[in-house]
Amino acid sequence: MPGTPPPRFLYLGPEGTFAEQALQAIPAAAHGVQVPARSVPEALDAVRAGEADAALVPLENSIGGAVGGTLDEMVNGEPLIISREVVLPVEFVLAARAGTTLSSVRSVAAHPQASTQCRGWLRDHLPDASVVDVLSNGAAATAAAEGTYDAAICAPIGAQRHRLTILADKIADHPDAVTRFVLVSRPGPPPPPTGDDVTSLAVYIAHDRVGALLAVLMELAVRGVNLTRIESRPTGEALGRYAFFLDCTGHVADARLGEALQGLRRVCADVRFLGSYPRHRWTGEPDRAQEAATGHADRDYADAAAWLARLRAGQPF
Repeated sequence: MPGTPPPRFLYLGPEGTFAEQALQAIPAAAHGVQVPARSVPEALDAVRAGEADAALVPLENSIGGAVGGTLDEMVNGEPLIISREVVLPVEFVLAARAGTTLSSVRSVAAHPQASTQCRGWLRDHLPDASVVDVLSNGAAATAAAEGTYDAAICAPIGAQRHRLTILADKIADHPDAVTRFVLVSRPGPPPPPTGDDVTSLAVYIAHDRVGALLAVLMELAVRGVNLTRIESRPTGEALGRYAFFLDCTGHVADARLGEALQGLRRVCADVRFLGSYPRHRWTGEPDRAQEAATGHADRDYADAAAWLARLRAGQPF
């Protein structure tokens, strides 16, 4: 009998981009087939259709903010679930063919976001070079390797893939910039809770009543659930109609987050669960198990429930 085919992972392509580099951080991907996709919609549609097991796509950048296209695709069409996040430092390099020197560079290929994030370095080190927009960081590396342009601003993996010489590394104006990627698959049981997890949601509020958004936030706050991110995106139905994307600390299996989800289900027009998954931790970072404020840990909820049960049963309390 033929063996089970290896899992198929898509990532936002082309080859040699930060997305491909981020995929290397997922151990399962090393044993699977890695295929670049032309766009986020193409990648997610392939997962929905069963043509791929999972897709790694960008969700937000610490400089540019949320990737709106990814958020929109997550809530349109058949449901998808986030099973993992990868946070990758955005470390741009200037790369060129062997033998090229920095002083000889007259043209630089770069994705517009890359050149924007490296504007200060370019001004200080290549003030006379022309910067030409290309479609991706991978395309920039390809153009430099082919000799179309003297050099490229690209990801380190792009320089490595095309055997380019790195003329300068870490050239971004914001050295601490990072991009957050998420691994998305078809719905299934979430990874087991680790004590240091993230839960992502998309909620649709009732826009015809006062305090609708406040009611959403209160369902989390009164249970000690920390809201780490909130983004709004238009639904496309009409002006003023928005979906709110939330990231919360905790796991759907946690008692207090479970209660919060039930509360959101009651007060919202709709809630789409986007997944519970381990929070990204940097190498060497200590395990930061979630510590709720007094009265909001799962054990406190269990104790309060047991106390109420004793009251109702007429038992000593």
